[in-house]
Parts: sequence; C-alpha cells; structure tokens
Amino acid sequence: MRVGVAFGLALLAFLLAVASVGPDAGWLWLLVVVTAAAAVAAAVGPELLTLRRQATARRTAVVRDEQRAEMAAHLHDSVLQTLALIQNRAGASSEVARIARAQERELRDWLHAGASSVERDLATDLRDFGAALELDYPARIEVVVVGGTSELGTGEVAASAREAMLNAARHAGGDISVYLESTPSSVDVFVRDRGEGFAIDDVPEDRLGVRESIVGRMRRAGGTARVRPGAGGTGTEVYLHLERSDDE
Repeated sequence: MRVGVAFGLALLAFLLAVASVGPDAGWLWLLVVVTAAAAVAAAVGPELLTLRRQATARRTAVVRDEQRAEMAAHLHDSVLQTLALIQNRAGASSEVARIARAQERELRDWLHAGASSVERDLATDLRDFGAALELDYPARIEVVVVGGTSELGTGEVAASAREAMLNAARHAGGDISVYLESTPSSVDVFVRDRGEGFAIDDVPEDRLGVRESIVGRMRRAGGTARVRPGAGGTGTEVYLHLERSDDE
C-alpha cells in the first residue's frame, strides 16, 4: 500500500511537471515539489519511524541491563556474600542454612529473570526439585550439568533422578551432589550422598521405592540404574544411564 501511494504521488508529480511547461506556471511547479516530497515521505517515512522506535527500544534495554548489572554487582558484594557466609558457618543441615540458601536462590532467580529458557528441560527440573527438597529436609543439594541436554523434565530419567534425590534428602541429608552429563548419544545422572549408606539387597522385598521407582523405571525406559556405595565406602551413589536412539 505504501509503495502504491508513493508511486501514485510520483506519477502525479510527473504529470504536473509536464503540464507546468510555460511562463505562467510557477504555482504548478510548487505543487510538483510538494507532491514529490509527499511521495518520498510515503515511501520512506514509516521505515524511518520504525527505525526510530527500534533505536529507542535498544537504548532503553541497554540502560535497563546496565542498571540490573549494577544492582547485581552490589547485591553480590553484600547480600549474597552474607548469605553464603551464613550457610558456611551454620552447616548444611541446620535450619538457618536452609533458609539462607532458599533466600539466596530466590534472589539469584530474580536478578536473572528472563535469562533462562522457558522450556523445562531435565537440568532445570532437577535444580528446581533440589531447591524444593532443601525447604523440606536438612539437606544441601548441588546440581552440576555438563553438556547441553535436550531431555525433558517429564521423562523417565527425570522421574528416577527425582526419586533418588528424595531418598538421599530423606534418609541421608547433609551435602548431596547431583551430576548430570548429556551427550548426543546418552544421558547419565549421578546422585551421591554422604549418609550411612545401604545395600539394595538388604532392603525388604515389600519396599518398592528403589526397586520400582528407580531401577524398574529405568529398565522399562530402556536404560539402567545402579545403586552402590559412595567413594571411600561412605554414603550412597545412584547411577542412571539412558542411551538415545538416532530418531530421538
């Protein structure tokens, strides 16, 4: 529509210029200039307005990011360091450390709002589940992710890992580490605690939490799950492994 209007005005200006040949046609030349200017404005005016709006939006975003960065730096140097010091002095299993850690996570999420992906993947699911466990159990859960995973938080690996994390927080507490490694061909999850440990063969047959919710679920999904003593014979390690097919 804009191109059509500009073309029509340009054609009108051309016809007026042809009709204004003569000594007494000065007013027609003025009309030609006005019509030609209107044609140019119709052709490029909206584009210029759009570029100006985009430039204003970019400047506003830059100013907002600078303000957020300054606020994040100030909070990191003051509040976040204080919360980290409280956690270190209080111990992983204390109520004070749990509250401080929850406040630290909420503050970091607020500072980095909008920076994470909206889609809920396996890594995001495990981090959120670990944060929820820390509010209910005397545990400190660290989730480390290596590699970009496309595994969704609704899959069997996520459900098995959540069950392992819940068992570790409920029965062991303290420091719990969750290590997630993803490659194009496989997904591996390690859940380690520093509790008293246990042997799966010693668990009564009617207790199906580990056998069905972790080992059985991974087997039905085409993967494997192993429950074994942790490094040095202390604690428990749950290892989950799932191979990806080419179609996946």
